[in-house]
Amino acid sequence: MSIADKQQQLLDELDLFQDWTERYEYVIGLGKKLPTMDESLQTEDRLIKGCQSQVWLEAKNEGGIISFLADSDSLITKGMIALFVRILDGEKPDDILTADMSFIDKTGLKEHLAPTRANALNLMSAQMKKYALQLSMTS
Repeated sequence: MSIADKQQQLLDELDLFQDWTERYEYVIGLGKKLPTMDESLQTEDRLIKGCQSQVWLEAKNEGGIISFLADSDSLITKGMIALFVRILDGEKPDDILTADMSFIDKTGLKEHLAPTRANALNLMSAQMKKYALQLSMTS
């Protein structure tokens, strides 16, 4: 399944909900399903700078495929990073780098977030692309 297909699948799932509070509950649920990040990985160098909450992101290149592990000290933020992990985990670096991440605007979530949290979505996406670029050089 392509990144665009995964994005559309997520948007279709979110469209099932009538209002933004239901969408947020769904996003929080996605965050709760993220694998737990070991505390030893929750280090300063893995923090996404500029986020209101603490968000840790780890990426590995495993045979030309990027795998992401993420966590946050906030349920809604953990859900937001879970959206990106769901879309980009298991993809090739070049596919991540060229992915159109504007799908997040179509979720309708940004309109109901504080500006600092809405900006965090951009920071998360940018950090994942940065890791993909760094790791593309090690494949």
